[in-house]
Amino acid sequence: MLVPGGIAVPSSRMSRTPLPGIGVRYDVNTRDHRRLSVVARRDGSRTLNAYERDDPDECALSMQLTAGESAALIDALMPSHHSPSLLHTTDLGLVAERVELSAHSYWNGRVLGETCMRTETGVSIVAVIRRTHAIPSPGPDFRLAGGDTLIVIGTREGVEAADTILGRE
Repeated sequence: MLVPGGIAVPSSRMSRTPLPGIGVRYDVNTRDHRRLSVVARRDGSRTLNAYERDDPDECALSMQLTAGESAALIDALMPSHHSPSLLHTTDLGLVAERVELSAHSYWNGRVLGETCMRTETGVSIVAVIRRTHAIPSPGPDFRLAGGDTLIVIGTREGVEAADTILGRE
């Protein structure tokens, strides 16, 4: 399934909603018609919400999780993803985030090198997701398009600066 921004998600019952300046909200509708949501904040923290079955707008449980607690929960839910060779960027002071390029973006139709991203922010754009395809390691001559989702990695400050630059309209 594709959600806004062309991002593939494994379940047809999941949606993704960008929350400008905050992060992203993920909503999951379970097989037994329960709704869960996770607000993934830019600082790495998460809010996990579970809603009443008979009133999907009434929150039955809300928990604030630190980045570390979120990582532990992910490990508990997806132990097959735990691998000693997997790089945990937060342990190194780095973050990796998705930044969506709007259709009205100043950068729509321009080449990646024009952003001066690495020079201005210190972040690297390691991939671009366009519709259903991932383009790994795009070069400076890669032409950006509205709707692209850029995977950026760098310091928290650098990633926030990249989001500001890429959000220019």
